[in-house]
Amino acid sequence: MKKLYVLASLVLGLIFNTDAQQTANEHFEAGVAKSKSNDFIGALSSFSIAISMNPDNPQSYFNRGLAKQALKDNRGAILDFDKAIDLSPRDAMAYLYRGLSKSYQDDNRAALQDFNRAIEISPDDAYAYLQRGTIRAKLNDLNKAIQDFTKVIELNPGDKEKYQAFYSRGLCKSKLEDFNGSIADYSKSIDINPKRAKTFSERGKNRIKVNDFADAIVDFDEALKLDSQDAEAYYFRAFAKSKIEDYNGAKFDYDKCLALDAGYMAAYYGRGFSLSKLNNQKAAISDLNKVLDQKEESKMTKESYSSTFTKGTLDNLRNAVDEKIKISDFTNEKSEVYYTRGVANYKAGNMKDAIIDLNKSIEVNPTYAEAHFIRGMVRSNLGLQKEALLDINNAIKINAKYSAAYYVSGLIKNAIGDNNGGCFDLSKAGELGYAPAYNVIKDYCN
Repeated sequence: MKKLYVLASLVLGLIFNTDAQQTANEHFEAGVAKSKSNDFIGALSSFSIAISMNPDNPQSYFNRGLAKQALKDNRGAILDFDKAIDLSPRDAMAYLYRGLSKSYQDDNRAALQDFNRAIEISPDDAYAYLQRGTIRAKLNDLNKAIQDFTKVIELNPGDKEKYQAFYSRGLCKSKLEDFNGSIADYSKSIDINPKRAKTFSERGKNRIKVNDFADAIVDFDEALKLDSQDAEAYYFRAFAKSKIEDYNGAKFDYDKCLALDAGYMAAYYGRGFSLSKLNNQKAAISDLNKVLDQKEESKMTKESYSSTFTKGTLDNLRNAVDEKIKISDFTNEKSEVYYTRGVANYKAGNMKDAIIDLNKSIEVNPTYAEAHFIRGMVRSNLGLQKEALLDINNAIKINAKYSAAYYVSGLIKNAIGDNNGGCFDLSKAGELGYAPAYNVIKDYCN
């Protein structure tokens, strides 16, 4: 009888253990179902119950880690992925997603190690190469990032991953100043997904870099059709229009940009430049005043970097190709703003203000030939011919092929009685392609 009791106990134990195992599996499956329906809090509860009943199942820890990651609890997710790896050391997915959680915490070198391990275990996982490329780009290891994105393309995954690989590789090439290569990659990504405004904008900015302003404008047109609230796209389309001297079109786009983002200092500069070209000097000076009066570095972009491609992979690299003028007390770009306001004051007849602005421009950037040249023009208008000639000569010292400066120098020298020197400079201006010089030579140098 005793033996029968022991046997019965063993059988009951087996039954209870089997029932417990089935219950753990049921909770696990419930957690998976809840995760698929985005009920991550409910999923956490189900996976935790499954783990309490069967603490040796690595998939329960892995899936609970995914749920925590979705809820932004990356510290908790890493602990679960650690446990999954302890129980299953060759689980490539656990390394991959642990790497993602580490990257979300900006622990990028640790994330890179996890992505390396995931690829070592599963060398044909396109998503792993995509994430490793993203981290390498974030660490500024751009050539290796490009290798990873190229591998993604070679593995021919789904359109989502392939699109992102071309887009991200294009961003890296932009950073490396391979603008034609970048344009080709953006074109490939557009072929896959023609509905993403940002890709058209990025290709447009690279086209600006290779002076293809007409096609750049077409790209920004497409970007704005897809996203009419993109202040940056208006800014760059305006920039491209100004490069082909469509200053009315540029002003329209700068207006749109500033209506969407009143703190976009570079747009005030661009609009001020365009207004000056349109001979609205008062409005131009007002815009340039805003730029020079602002106390902090201008707001260049609202987007922050995210290491996951689903949230805009590598957007931080976009700044590398931006033609925006960054305003800072310690950069030559501020010299450009003073110069532009100086030109506007000169055109408006505000000669003293023009001199003040040009002095500041030259103080910030002593090698700015155009600023020396315009200050010379202003001084000449004020009757200060010797000082004007000194400025013009400085412009020529900086740029020995400055044909307009030779022309003005020739005029000034002739005006102060140095006919030989004046005619020499006029001849030099003509030699450098400044055609009006020959009309003066004909009248004064023969």
